[in-house]
Amino acid sequence: MAALHPNALIIGSDQVASLEGEIFGKPGDHPRAAAQLQRMRGKTVNFYTGLCLYNSRTGASHLQGIPTLVTFRHVSDDEIERYLKAETPYNCAGSAKCEGLGIALIARMEGPDPNALIGLPLIALCDMLRAESVQIL
Repeated sequence: MAALHPNALIIGSDQVASLEGEIFGKPGDHPRAAAQLQRMRGKTVNFYTGLCLYNSRTGASHLQGIPTLVTFRHVSDDEIERYLKAETPYNCAGSAKCEGLGIALIARMEGPDPNALIGLPLIALCDMLRAESVQIL
């Protein structure tokens, strides 16, 4: 990417969830998504969103991991099925798409940036952009 854009700021971000030592990535399909949500229901899960800002001109990079604790409601298998059919969140870590109907699965969220769970921690990104002398406002 940097070779194609030699004078750019390149932003990368991705997420993973962790529960009791088990890692939950993007499920990819319905059966794995259902299994993830069944495993997480009624529990508090650590979601980690990794963020990188790379300056292809200078080679400088800024890296940060932003944690979000998410407590899931104890929902039924039928509720999980209805959610998965409505949202199909197969490309979301932990299968919980909080910017949509997935918010109904969540009882509580705790973290330094409300955007981190959606996938792009904007508070951290603003700090990184300022460090690269980008005028935000």
